Amino acid sequence: MNKKLLAIAVGTAVAFPAIALADGPTVYGKMNVTLEMNSVDPEPAAPDNDSEWVLDSNASRLGVKGAYDLEVGNLQAIYQAEYQIDVDNGGGAPFSQRNIFAGLKGGFGTIQAGKFDTPLKTSQGDVDQFNDLDGDISAFMTGDERADNIIQYSSPKLADAITIKAAFIPNEDQDDFDGNGENENGLTDTISVSVVYETDSLYAALAQDLDNAYEGLDADPSVGPIDITRLTGAFMTDAFEVGAIYQMAEDTEGNGEDTSILVSGAFKMDRVKLKLQYGMTEGDQSEEELTTLSFGADYKLAKASKVFAYYTVNEADLADSEETFLAVGMEHKF
Repeated sequence: MNKKLLAIAVGTAVAFPAIALADGPTVYGKMNVTLEMNSVDPEPAAPDNDSEWVLDSNASRLGVKGAYDLEVGNLQAIYQAEYQIDVDNGGGAPFSQRNIFAGLKGGFGTIQAGKFDTPLKTSQGDVDQFNDLDGDISAFMTGDERADNIIQYSSPKLADAITIKAAFIPNEDQDDFDGNGENENGLTDTISVSVVYETDSLYAALAQDLDNAYEGLDADPSVGPIDITRLTGAFMTDAFEVGAIYQMAEDTEGNGEDTSILVSGAFKMDRVKLKLQYGMTEGDQSEEELTTLSFGADYKLAKASKVFAYYTVNEADLADSEETFLAVGMEHKF
């Protein structure tokens, strides 16, 4: 999608927010901007400073998506093209690819292919209270992947509560996973699966990646590929939310293992939402321990708009490093 088309899409979104246009695609997006005071310890080498004021765009995005009926077998064609945009400065490349796919949907479920979040990543649900911010799960836990060249099957909702996803990723002869001197070129070089149970108040998921070659262990990034198993649970009411994630990530050659946990909670009253989150990853051989602690508050301005503030501390024990983030921001969805 070139800049001219994106400009047209933005203008359309302003005029017709979050609705489909005459059986055409739905234009949607999110603008999330924070003003932050960021500090790092130990102090970096000159001329960098140990603290700085930053205006951050936090994975703001613009996209189009849609579906239409086909003439065969009660099938629907589905599509999505989503791009990350830099609200703060545009950068050298103001648009970068996020979830983009084409697919078919029917009574059997959904098949889609492209670049998008793996079943393991989406299995976290809404447990991460600081998603896309400095306390995001990706700050300390591996497996938060948006995969290239991924093909996925999603079941229809079973018993009104259960959804199964299964995906495979060909490596396309790009990497040597097993160290035998030849790049992998199979159909299912990486596999990602999940089973999710969801009701109005209860959420539970079990997910696994096999031969995940896109990221090493967080506590020892030199190893890989890895196998990941993730268990997620959450309970939600109108007044509060609690959630937890437990994950084990193991190098397939047995050279290291990460154990990770995340616990989060939120209390809601009127327009205010108070949030707290803690996460930890520990490496068995590297003996590195990564931790993150965040707390903050959201104030709802409208159904799709809010202002917020938060404080995050990310630490690495063995590396003896600490980063802190104090931020205020606003988010508008359309």
